[in-house]
Amino acid sequence: MHLAFDLIGELEAALASAATAAGLEPGSFAPGVRTSDPRHGDFQANGILGAAKRAGKPPRPLAEAVVAQIGAGVREAFDISVAGPGFINFTAKPAMLLEWLKAHRSAAELEAGASAAHRDETWVVDYSSPNAAKQMHVGHLRSAVIGEAVSRLLAFTGARVVRDNHIGDWGTQYGKLIWACKRHLDEAAVLRDPIAEFERLYKLGNTAAEGDPKVMEEARSELVKLQAGDPENTALWDRINTASLAAFQVIYDRLDIRFDETLGESFYNDKVSRVYTELAETGLSSQSEGAQVVFHPEHPRFKTQPMIVRKSDGAANYATTDLATILYRTEHFRASCILYVVDKRQGDHFEQLFLTAGKWFAKTGRTLPRLVHVDFGTVLGEDGKPLKTRTGDNIKLKDLLDEAAERAYLLVSEKSPDFPEAERRTIAEIVGTGSVQYADLSQNRASDYLFSWDKMISLDGNTAAYLLYALARIRSIFRRHGLECGDPAAEAGADVFQTPGEVALARKLVKFSDTLRLSTETLCPHFLCLYLYELAGEFSTFYNADKVIVDDPVVRARRLMLCARTLLILETGLRLLGLRTLERM
Repeated sequence: MHLAFDLIGELEAALASAATAAGLEPGSFAPGVRTSDPRHGDFQANGILGAAKRAGKPPRPLAEAVVAQIGAGVREAFDISVAGPGFINFTAKPAMLLEWLKAHRSAAELEAGASAAHRDETWVVDYSSPNAAKQMHVGHLRSAVIGEAVSRLLAFTGARVVRDNHIGDWGTQYGKLIWACKRHLDEAAVLRDPIAEFERLYKLGNTAAEGDPKVMEEARSELVKLQAGDPENTALWDRINTASLAAFQVIYDRLDIRFDETLGESFYNDKVSRVYTELAETGLSSQSEGAQVVFHPEHPRFKTQPMIVRKSDGAANYATTDLATILYRTEHFRASCILYVVDKRQGDHFEQLFLTAGKWFAKTGRTLPRLVHVDFGTVLGEDGKPLKTRTGDNIKLKDLLDEAAERAYLLVSEKSPDFPEAERRTIAEIVGTGSVQYADLSQNRASDYLFSWDKMISLDGNTAAYLLYALARIRSIFRRHGLECGDPAAEAGADVFQTPGEVALARKLVKFSDTLRLSTETLCPHFLCLYLYELAGEFSTFYNADKVIVDDPVVRARRLMLCARTLLILETGLRLLGLRTLERM
């Protein structure tokens, strides 16, 4: 029995071949296989309905004719039936479930099976992207954790992934900041907390410039000097950015995030002239009130709302550097796709950017990579408004993670008071940080979500703590009995699954491949979160009904296999989401 990792892909290929054999024109039939309601089987194909309509034939007889042509390999693995007007249902046979689990014993084997989906593709993922000289706050959370999870999913499914942190390290704010640094910098404060001091100075310079035209003019002069390469201003700029990157990395270390590139706006400073020249030479841009702009006359909004690519004072802006960035990523990384993990409120900007880039690349004979705005909603407090401190300030991300670790420490201490203090602290950091990450990722990214400590750090419900505890619980089964998880010797002699709990758990495990496909195709990690939660629940039902360590060696072997694969897929899934896992809890 040949078993692919991607069962849906295998079923779709078998149905496409069967449809041709049944007389449908090649390419006229899209199988449409999806995970089904368990009452109807494991997978269902509904593509016959559309194909029958196009062919002018009744759907059910056509479905039966297609099923009759399905090859022996699929018939050996699945019970196949036709339901309703022409739905084709596939129910995995216990023997097939056993063989699939035998074939996927390790994370490497799972990844080898998944890697065909995006092989030979290069995806640049632009995420996090905080502004230098400012502390990361809760508003930076979603981009960081969603971007990391998406990057891991893409890499696991075969893509070459370039993680790029496009930080804000250039622009008009530096004139005000340098003006303030030269007059008000506190060296002792820099030694204590450099990023807090530079943030204070920026606020001071911004307030002063807004209230005094003379200060504004002096700030502009400082910016011009920086742009011209003035040594003093360049050294100050470099000091600010070095301190900012170090502060960001402290947060990234806690979130287990690593970037391949940190190419901020400053990197593109010498690349924007090419954008100006090519847009003008191709006739895409025009002059309007002294600025270089691009209109899109066919667009309902952008025909009168142009994209400004060069301001009237000659300065670049986000649009300019974003266009230069697309060109660089296309030429340097040879990107197949570029993802921008950015707040949904930036939707207009990216729509206009992608439209302009498409016309620009077409005019210059280049192939445009696929461009995707991976948008997301806002983190809300329990009052339904964007999450803030009581004084109305943005909550620092460091403070949020610290509080999560403290709350998790109380949970761990209550659950396992006999663990050494140091171990409880380590576990609390993993559980606390993971809880913040998972609470975000388990929501549909397009939606706003309500931040609730009580729901987030809990052993009940769809939480990181619940999943980490489930994982630790399975590890304890092997540890208590002196067994090695996944040891082939412990699983030797396993026969087909028989009890309802065994079969239901095995059926859930083999659907991991479909969950990966869905999560990656939609770039929505919450589908993986839901699957892991349901898998943990299915395991709990099995474990409560079926004793694992029994005298019968055949029964024990197959139940240990189920425990080992559940642990493997839970751990693999959590790591794909960016969470660290633990041995015990």
